[in-house]
Amino acid sequence: MAKHIERGKAGEALGRRYLEKKGYSVLFCNWRSGHYEIDIIASKNDKIHFIEVKTRYSIKFGYPEESVTNKKFYYLKNAAAIFLGQFKEVKMIQFDILSISIIYGKEIEYYFIEDVYLY
Repeated sequence: MAKHIERGKAGEALGRRYLEKKGYSVLFCNWRSGHYEIDIIASKNDKIHFIEVKTRYSIKFGYPEESVTNKKFYYLKNAAAIFLGQFKEVKMIQFDILSISIIYGKEIEYYFIEDVYLY
């Protein structure tokens, strides 16, 4: 498996544990429909959260959350629309970004950005 895929999976596993500690119930990881994917779909307080997880092992090219582009968010919204078409009972949703920095010699840093909306 390619190194970037392994690192992405490791980051998503860390993200899942982080969210569970924060009281979220993780419903799906790597939910797919066609070429769309949502890293984590979780619930908390009667709301469904569509969460993009970004992990970096260096800040040489910026912080992880900075890599969520308008195009990436467009795909996330499309994936969420497909999900909502399949699960019609869902009433309240929210888009979030979970940024994870894993820098050698430092403690893992989490930055959770809630209720995100990019155009």
